[in-house]
Amino acid sequence: MKADGKHHAAACIEHAEETVKELRDALGQAGITLPSLGIDPATLARETPCPRIEWGGCSADVAVRLAAALRRAG
Repeated sequence: MKADGKHHAAACIEHAEETVKELRDALGQAGITLPSLGIDPATLARETPCPRIEWGGCSADVAVRLAAALRRAG
């Protein structure tokens, strides 16, 4: 792998980690917790990782609160 590929991969992972934190904080401000929110580990296993953010499942109550928060934001 080229050195620039390593830097790109590291930047992608860092960006994904920051995005998860920002999303977790924003959801928390709306009173919403998604315990499974995180980076999909399978997307880190590639030679050049391109991380995807996984939301995971949630209860119907949390889904209703999430939908309401999105409506308020829109």
